[in-house]
Amino acid sequence: MLKKIDLARNFLEEHQEQFLCPVCKQYVRLEGYSLVCSKNHHFDLSKKGTIYFLSHSIQTDYSKEMLQPRGRMIKSGMYQPLLEKISKSMVQTGNTLDVGCGEGSFLTELTDLGLTGAKFGFDLSKEGIYLASNQPIDAFWCVADLTNLPFADQSMDTVLNIFSPSHYEEFRRVLKKEGTVIKVVPETDYLKELRTAFYPDDERKQHYSNEKVLTKFSEEMHILENERISYTFEIPKENRLDLLDMSPLEWGAASEIKERLKMDPLKTITIDVRMLKGKVG
Repeated sequence: MLKKIDLARNFLEEHQEQFLCPVCKQYVRLEGYSLVCSKNHHFDLSKKGTIYFLSHSIQTDYSKEMLQPRGRMIKSGMYQPLLEKISKSMVQTGNTLDVGCGEGSFLTELTDLGLTGAKFGFDLSKEGIYLASNQPIDAFWCVADLTNLPFADQSMDTVLNIFSPSHYEEFRRVLKKEGTVIKVVPETDYLKELRTAFYPDDERKQHYSNEKVLTKFSEEMHILENERISYTFEIPKENRLDLLDMSPLEWGAASEIKERLKMDPLKTITIDVRMLKGKVG
């Protein structure tokens, strides 16, 4: 069985034209286990088969302790109805870029639903990308900057933007002429039981407004689909503690509240999101 670094090298050998040097914007070529541009900027494969495209180290709060529970919740079926909607809206055989991919579970689930094209995922979290390298799919994972993507112009059929920030200038640059962005944002009742449990006395934290995000998307993209998806998910018993750790909601909650929830975790949770699909207008 090939090592991760060799599997990644094979992927790069086939798809090196999809990459661009983030320093000088020149095309890169594969030399040994590195991507190298004409100005000799080197980006080396790690032993895990990933590449670090940043010029300096960045600390993020998205740690392994949060991303592993997130991955288990995604695999538990928590987002299955949403993922089925996304799958029907995607170019199944094209190049897909997962923006802020975390530990890579969404791409894996979409692959199980029929996604067969070349798959690329990036995140600012090195821990997230290392976890993603364990996903059982043929994909390439890297640490990169949303505002300076290491991907070639017009190289992607679909940009997935699930619960992560956007940078529409870069999205437009990397999208093919008929390429699309699929963006998922929380709606008002998303994880409402968890919000209320964590912050029982703070109504501001119990509610979420996506108005600014929706306005920005409509200004930047020509909207093809706009659908609200809402349902209640019954949390498997073995995943109930994972729910408490899987999102940034946990960061500001009082320790006594978190301990109480561990003793009596939530059994159901509301998924309430909006799925947008757009192309360059």
